[in-house]
Amino acid sequence: MSQDHERARLLQWAYALALITIFYNLVEGMVSVFFGMEDKTVVLFGFGVDSFVEVISGLGIWHMVRRMRRNGDEVVDRFEQLALQVTGTGFYLLTAGLMITSAVGLYQDHKPDTTFWGIVISLISILSMWRLIHYKVKVGRGLQSQAILADAACTKVCVQLSIVLLLASAGYELTHIGWLDSIGAILIAGLSFREGREAFEKAKGNTACGCQGKCR
Repeated sequence: MSQDHERARLLQWAYALALITIFYNLVEGMVSVFFGMEDKTVVLFGFGVDSFVEVISGLGIWHMVRRMRRNGDEVVDRFEQLALQVTGTGFYLLTAGLMITSAVGLYQDHKPDTTFWGIVISLISILSMWRLIHYKVKVGRGLQSQAILADAACTKVCVQLSIVLLLASAGYELTHIGWLDSIGAILIAGLSFREGREAFEKAKGNTACGCQGKCR
């Protein structure tokens, strides 16, 4: 197999992975927001909104892979820069909203009706995101693309968010201690703030994210 043919095959995989990431986050966001509102669980609702913000970032990655298929250029262009800026702003707004909502929840001793769906969604997300990371790293290394490796590193943050959701949801189901839901939301707010900061850094041309592109 020629080098050009192998590169085209890997870029096709990268394109498919970008689309999968977008559609997965859309579905995850809709389901999480619905059950978050239905069950009055702040941590699940925040997780769902975070997924919607990730969609905007995913569109930037999808656009980048399209451009790589045409000319191999990994320099951030205007569309990707705008997507990252919108993503960063969205994460900062989510951070503020979750912090305020969680503070009110702690003050009022708010308790969700149930966090069962938080457990289910987080487990599915952890398994799905780890598979996505595996294939993104494989494709990124094959293409020697720091941008795709950086995207794989960013996907690790999704796993961290899912772990927070799992711990907060399982903790509440086991103990029915109301503040666990609010604490989980505060932790998600902290991770969202970090994602927002990294999105603005990437918009300036720095492709590093999370583990600085050094995914294992």
